Amino acid sequence: MQIYNSLSGHKEKLVPIEPGRIGLYVCGITAYDDCHLGHARMMVTFDMVVRFLRMEGYAVHYVRNITDIDDKIIARAKKEDRDIGSIVEDCIQSMHKDAQALGIVAPDEEPRATLHMNEIITLIQQLMNKGYAYQQAQGDVLYSVRRFADYGKLSGKTLDSLRAGARVEVDPNKKDPLDFVLWKKARPGEPAWSSPWGEGRPGWHIECSAMSMRCLGKHFDIHGGGLDLKFPHHENEIAQSEAATGEIFSNIWMHNGFVQWEDEKMSKSLGNILTIRNTVQRHHPEAVRYWILSTHYRSPLRYDENELESARRSLARLYQTVAANSQETGTSPENDDRLAPIVEDFIDAMRDDFNTPKAISILFQLDRRIRQARQDGESDFAHQGALAMKRLAEPLGFLRSAPDEFAAYQPGLPAHLDHEKIDAMVSGRVEARRNKNWARADELRKELFAMGIVLEDSATGTRWHYQPGQGTSE
Repeated sequence: MQIYNSLSGHKEKLVPIEPGRIGLYVCGITAYDDCHLGHARMMVTFDMVVRFLRMEGYAVHYVRNITDIDDKIIARAKKEDRDIGSIVEDCIQSMHKDAQALGIVAPDEEPRATLHMNEIITLIQQLMNKGYAYQQAQGDVLYSVRRFADYGKLSGKTLDSLRAGARVEVDPNKKDPLDFVLWKKARPGEPAWSSPWGEGRPGWHIECSAMSMRCLGKHFDIHGGGLDLKFPHHENEIAQSEAATGEIFSNIWMHNGFVQWEDEKMSKSLGNILTIRNTVQRHHPEAVRYWILSTHYRSPLRYDENELESARRSLARLYQTVAANSQETGTSPENDDRLAPIVEDFIDAMRDDFNTPKAISILFQLDRRIRQARQDGESDFAHQGALAMKRLAEPLGFLRSAPDEFAAYQPGLPAHLDHEKIDAMVSGRVEARRNKNWARADELRKELFAMGIVLEDSATGTRWHYQPGQGTSE
């Protein structure tokens, strides 16, 4: 098993600290708004990682945190004149619904910053005792980056280059402009907790160090998150954690790439986000997973409605193959040696830094073999191949639905469109075609197209789906 380590800049063999067990920590959401497709990519990526490692036989302890106290949460509460707790709970419930829709395996632990104040305060005190942290005259506690000799080893940035090019506000109370906050002195009207340095709340970076070490220990196997967290968040996690413990924090650092919209990173700050909720209303959730995993997790992922629709069609083909070859025979995929090379190729692709695009292409090689076997009358091989396909698709999170359910799925329709009316129009077109009334059939097809309805004619009938942006009605 080879994994690209952002810390070293190359692929490394996965060697668990404890044989057979993997400790994995992933930075989760800040609970101040709905999750967007950037969050979806993080969740799907590490869901795939967990699923495959477990398929390989590892006992994975998966931890994904929630930041439930933060400047953004406080700002929204003030803007909307709402209680912070209600905003946080609404966001967490929304995130759980999004994750469930995408078929995300729940983490083994989901720590929240406000429930781990003792661990956070203890960690800050350790840094104070070792001279890595100091308290400003104004009351904030800061981490002294100059004291940590290896600062920048994850991002490849040096302190001098950061200082020369950083957009850092000059603060006479800081020993260095790059020093960052560990503990914020209480501000009027903001939540606060007691500490040796007075009432206040933790900075963003320290909470992940405290929670990850609480759940996985001082030294664990894999730390993951989005590429946007590599600097400064993960850099700061390394600095404060290793300064406090004197041990390596995480052996491997994994970062998934950005989701892009017209060559820009998709983010709330840029105002170009698409929420998970809206996306799965427009596209089958498995198609969203397919779209995400059809690009390698480290590469940029460009949002494209056509690619999402293509993902649905590709999955539909696999579902059709499974449905056509799932008769009970009492055999298992391992019983036919002809399947072994395909299975091995799939596993090898996934072992090579989770190469999901290659793994997906191998699923379609298997699909072609199955279809050919069925055409040649080799029904037993086709059946075994279909079972193998379902097994191999599991770490990708594909083929989780019943084939009929997947085929019948319709995304949410805009309010101005009526499901029954569309069904009636589609039935009318089918009847017109049956009666060779081609002019009427073409007229109905054009009307449906203008509404954003795409038709698929096959030997088994006509299906339709709504494709946002299609036609001229929007």
